[in-house]
Amino acid sequence: MTTPLPVSPARPTRRRIVERAVVVVVLLVGVGFVLRAHPVDAGLARALNSLHVGVLGAVGSAVYTLFEPVPAVLLTVVLTGLVWARTRRLVTAAAFAGVVALTWIPSDLLKVVVGRPRPDGSLLPHPFVPVQPDASFPSGHTVFVVALVLAGLMLVPAGPRRRVLAVLGGVVVLVVATALAVDGVHWPTDVVASVAWALAVAPVARIVWVDLVLTRVVQRGAARVERFRTPDERAAVVGEQTGRHRADEEDAS
Repeated sequence: MTTPLPVSPARPTRRRIVERAVVVVVLLVGVGFVLRAHPVDAGLARALNSLHVGVLGAVGSAVYTLFEPVPAVLLTVVLTGLVWARTRRLVTAAAFAGVVALTWIPSDLLKVVVGRPRPDGSLLPHPFVPVQPDASFPSGHTVFVVALVLAGLMLVPAGPRRRVLAVLGGVVVLVVATALAVDGVHWPTDVVASVAWALAVAPVARIVWVDLVLTRVVQRGAARVERFRTPDERAAVVGEQTGRHRADEEDAS
């Protein structure tokens, strides 16, 4: 049975991935406390918010609304369905959704721990309305978008197509991050921290959800089904897997 995502990293590599994520999260907590006490990006926040006029202001507000929690969940469901339809593998769709969720949702814990207030609307040229009551660091919107991009890239074999998707995804992340800063709903350093969080946590989410959970579920299910297959059915499965492997190689090239 083929794996839903690229080949899993070796155990030493997994350990380094987890260790790196722990270091990044600890650093983000420390940086968050420092920024809460000393908002060094206040001037940049005001400058970016001054751009919240005309088309740019409308785009910024639309981006914030589009990636609110409820629309974000619905978008994830739709994209998960598209992954399922494209790959015809439920486990692949589940892998995509799980990596997004396990990267995005835990970022709220960092919000609670750091407790950085949102930019003071009274000091901004165009304060965001309505005032957001939750903490500011990091930006959940940005974490979500980066998580979507990373989860999607994990499904694509290495090659030109993956590089193109990475560039397009980077552009989307940049647009969303800029829009949130222009809205004045987040400090500029909030969105930078969000990207750092997602880049560190997404690989760990993949290890936990795909390698430790889904892979075991798939293997157990395959073992049960294999007991009842005839020799002809087993040969047919091998042929199907070979065909898929060749198709993946052609897509990668």
